[in-house]
Amino acid sequence: MISILQPLIPHYREDFFKGLNNKYGIKVYCYEKEATLQGFNQSNFSHLYIKNITFGPFLIYSPFPLLKNNKKIVLMLHIGHITTWILLLTKKLHKRKITLWGHGISVKRYIAEEKKPSVIMKLMVSLADSIWLYTDKEKKIWSEIFPEKNIIALNNTISDVERIVSYKPKENLADLRKKYAITHEKCFIFCARFNTPYRRVDLLEDIIIKLGVENYGFIIIGEGDYKPDFSKYSNVYDFGSVYDGQIKDDLFSIADMYIQPAYIGLSLVEALAYGLPVFTFKRSIEIFQGVEYSYLIDGFNAVISEGVEDFINKLTLLPWHKIKEMGINANQYVKENLMINNMVLNAKKTLVNP
Repeated sequence: MISILQPLIPHYREDFFKGLNNKYGIKVYCYEKEATLQGFNQSNFSHLYIKNITFGPFLIYSPFPLLKNNKKIVLMLHIGHITTWILLLTKKLHKRKITLWGHGISVKRYIAEEKKPSVIMKLMVSLADSIWLYTDKEKKIWSEIFPEKNIIALNNTISDVERIVSYKPKENLADLRKKYAITHEKCFIFCARFNTPYRRVDLLEDIIIKLGVENYGFIIIGEGDYKPDFSKYSNVYDFGSVYDGQIKDDLFSIADMYIQPAYIGLSLVEALAYGLPVFTFKRSIEIFQGVEYSYLIDGFNAVISEGVEDFINKLTLLPWHKIKEMGINANQYVKENLMINNMVLNAKKTLVNP
């Protein structure tokens, strides 16, 4: 049995935990409750609540349930978890193998930390037996620092990805557009929570305005405190929060391209799986991007721009057949790299070792 510590189990992580449980048997302990889920749907995967105390960014949790009847534990690569430090420093006493799981880098300080990782994070990584990171890019950074340590990239992905990559709409596109009153034949889709200014929705609005209302439609899925009033744009089709899977399938089938200027993460995996090229902006000190950004290959499955004017210039010069080709590449990239079973097998590289 393997113990795993998490804040909660969101819906997009459920299939990964099911895969691990089927192979190895796991117990997941969560230190947050449903009220703090921040807009995610909570998974029905069985888990246990672990007693804890939080103060600011720091967390103290009870270590005893994690240690009981388990030789291996997977904790979070989070420097604010005080109990994790204690468990790392007392490994010779409790004799458990510890895997740390996390981004391995700050999204907001990515450019600085990819050249010079956090000293405190270095210490934490050095104390662990093995490390789970989300993507190969972060694995490369840390493997250069600790070449002898067992560091793997999970290739972070989402539940339901196997279904999405194979999904074909039952209705033709003309009927789907009519069903949802979408008149534009060329459409972008945005699907994310408007819960942070780092999404840079100001750039999205600028694109909507500068492209004009005639040529491109914009399908919007999502709600949040930072959501602008899209009703003033006649080429924006705002569906708010969508919890019906069939509606979501339909809207992604209507769309030709996915757009999210910044703070992109697992939403890009969903878009690629549906066969949509991702349009976003280059990571910079002003444009934050999640670690999954490294899945995007400019000109292959994505269009990565330096700014709004560059975005519009690239879109204007891009032949329509090239957009369709990138969509095929996007879907194939997911099939080859981002299936749930692939993520489970990557985790196996640390779990099966003695």
